[in-house]
Amino acid sequence: MAEEDDARIRVLQSLRGKICEAKHLGPSSGPTRPRDFSTFCTVNLDQEEVLRTQVCEKTLSPLYGEDFYFEIPRPFQCLSFYVYAKGVFQRDLPVGKVAIRKEDLSKLSGKENWFTLQSVDPNSEVQGKVHLEMKLNELITENGSVCQQLSVRIIACQGLPLISGQNCDPYATVMLVAITEIHKKTFNFLYSYMKRAHFQVEEEDIEKLEIKVDLWNNETMAPDVFLGETRVSLKILRNDHVHKAWYLLQPKGNGNKPKPEDLGSLRLNITYTEDIVLPSACYHCLRALVLQSPDVKPISASAAHILAEVCKEQYEAVLPVVKLLLHHNRLVPFVSSIAELELEQTQEANTIFRGNSLATRCIDDMMKIVGRSYLAVTLKPVLDEICESNKTCEIDPVKLKDGDNKEINKENLQCFVQKVFSSITQSSASCPPLMCDVFRSLRQMASRRFPADPHVQYSAVSSFVFLRFFAVAVLSPHTFQLRPHHPDPEVTRTLTLISKTIQTLGSWGSLSKNKLVGSTLLTECFAFDIITRACISTVVKKKKNEVQKRAQGRKRIGKRNFKKRWLRVTTQELSYHKQKGKEPLCVIPVKDILGVEKLEESAFKRKNMFQVIQSEKPLYVQAGNCVEVCEWIEVLSQVSRCNPGRLSVFHPSAFLMGAWQCCKAQNEGQPGCRPCSTATLANIQQLDIDCDRETEKIFTLFSSSHSNLQKMEDACASLSVYLGQQKEQEEYSAFTIQDPMETFQTVQQIQTALEELQGHHAAHGAAADEPGTM
Repeated sequence: MAEEDDARIRVLQSLRGKICEAKHLGPSSGPTRPRDFSTFCTVNLDQEEVLRTQVCEKTLSPLYGEDFYFEIPRPFQCLSFYVYAKGVFQRDLPVGKVAIRKEDLSKLSGKENWFTLQSVDPNSEVQGKVHLEMKLNELITENGSVCQQLSVRIIACQGLPLISGQNCDPYATVMLVAITEIHKKTFNFLYSYMKRAHFQVEEEDIEKLEIKVDLWNNETMAPDVFLGETRVSLKILRNDHVHKAWYLLQPKGNGNKPKPEDLGSLRLNITYTEDIVLPSACYHCLRALVLQSPDVKPISASAAHILAEVCKEQYEAVLPVVKLLLHHNRLVPFVSSIAELELEQTQEANTIFRGNSLATRCIDDMMKIVGRSYLAVTLKPVLDEICESNKTCEIDPVKLKDGDNKEINKENLQCFVQKVFSSITQSSASCPPLMCDVFRSLRQMASRRFPADPHVQYSAVSSFVFLRFFAVAVLSPHTFQLRPHHPDPEVTRTLTLISKTIQTLGSWGSLSKNKLVGSTLLTECFAFDIITRACISTVVKKKKNEVQKRAQGRKRIGKRNFKKRWLRVTTQELSYHKQKGKEPLCVIPVKDILGVEKLEESAFKRKNMFQVIQSEKPLYVQAGNCVEVCEWIEVLSQVSRCNPGRLSVFHPSAFLMGAWQCCKAQNEGQPGCRPCSTATLANIQQLDIDCDRETEKIFTLFSSSHSNLQKMEDACASLSVYLGQQKEQEEYSAFTIQDPMETFQTVQQIQTALEELQGHHAAHGAAADEPGTM
């Protein structure tokens, strides 16, 4: 999402946390005390399930250990965690729940707590409110007596739960309840119609009566679902014969609960965040500082690197920085710089990119963002087959069940691993260009760092492609939306075995030692070389077209200078031929292309012209139409975008008659007079990234880490660091400070940007508090 230029303020919610473990599940004593059973846990916003953990088998103290993060797209009242006993031949049964109201979430933020499970009663699972209008009017009956007529109108309802993920279809029953009798009238209502219920009451009975409204969801193939009730005494109409108000829905029986049972407890870590996102213009200063990070030398003095240094939890700082840089096409140079910094500190080639550093975390998050569709194309079909096949793959003798055949299981596992590995090695054409660019950069830097090791260029890539990307997706397909829920325990075990094998196959040093699934896979391991090379080189479809080409090096204008040629481009070369299928008349290596830009029509008095800029003479080409010229420029720009010598400026016209026709410079070697266009990857353009929100998160992280930021500033200013003395103060040694003066300057710029944003927040907060403002 591009930065929004409007003046509105947005409040965006998110939830991060961990479902750690449960203990002593089920009733503590009595005949209902269960034996071990399999359980799972769900996370619910109000009554809508948004996340489900894996099933933990046959234990009353399961260890879930599942992290979660999601954006909250709508208002909610309550966050709930339900523990269910997994049913085999019947539906899953609730063991207990933890319910936390929204206003209490801030008290728990970032803290790990044990919560006692409460019993789950369908009639107590209520939320929302109902808007009622009640009137008392005098009514003359047929026999001439005077009585009171009570009129009840249901105006609207709000906050009703979703039923099976859909808006509910509610209706209400309205009852006039007395101590000795019930007058009941039932009616359906729609929000667009305001229907009334009428009751006749005696004056002396008003003190003894109350209105009871029950809300139900209309089910077509099942019993109707209770949504909640509310009760209002008629006493409220004594002084005012018309009453209109909102009432919160209550559990059935007004919340009368049986004596609570000891159902066990659940350990949770919950962090609820509300980001107050200001208008885009407010973030200009801080956003610009972060976007300048790839250009700062050394990279450790950049705002993005400093954020990772001062944050208590580095992983929290990585994602908003990655998204912001990704949206502005600045991620590859930043990742290259921080990877190079890490390589300088790596002493052995076999440990390259194996830790959780800033570089590896940035690349991990990048792959999860841009590689989601790549995973779906590559792995989803084979994972669906594995999850639905019901084939056992257990090869551990200790874990084999009665009747299992180890050799058959081994064949099943080998078959699945071959299918997964083949899907991966044949997927290079689908690898997103951005990932290819990053892998290309890693390969080059690794080769420079360890020139004596011919395999390091592959292990640098495999540590991400296999170990951190494909193997993780195979192990947890639900995390990458490859499966709707956690697989059952047996399938999870199969996926674990496949994932471990993929990790081994992806580890260059382990290839020769692999004995896990038989010798037939060893021959396929050589395909590893193919995928790394294919991922390193951007893969595009070959483009071929008949075009008009101008003879290179001609200094005069003339029709004879243009010839019809067959133009062809691959990932390696651009060539033109006299005719289709003929030998090339000229071959230009893609690595020699310095730029691809449109050419002004006035240059040769021809439309749809573009130029391929080289170190020698540019190649001028006329495409068949305006669409074709854009396609050629896009394809050529994509395949050459990572060339190290690409130009930043170019001449939009030609050098003719001793001068550039655009700027009139008479030196043919004169640098260009117009900035080159930037090639934006198509998969980046399709990403929905809210840059204002990501910058707000960066602001929040810097603000919460202000004390560490101040320590870094002091470290840069102190003589012990600035003069390079060997003994550093302990509190400063945790920071990476390569250039104290440059780092000091960046920290001060960050402080200035934070103060400016704090002023914007204060100003907008004061405006929001003024009467009549939203």
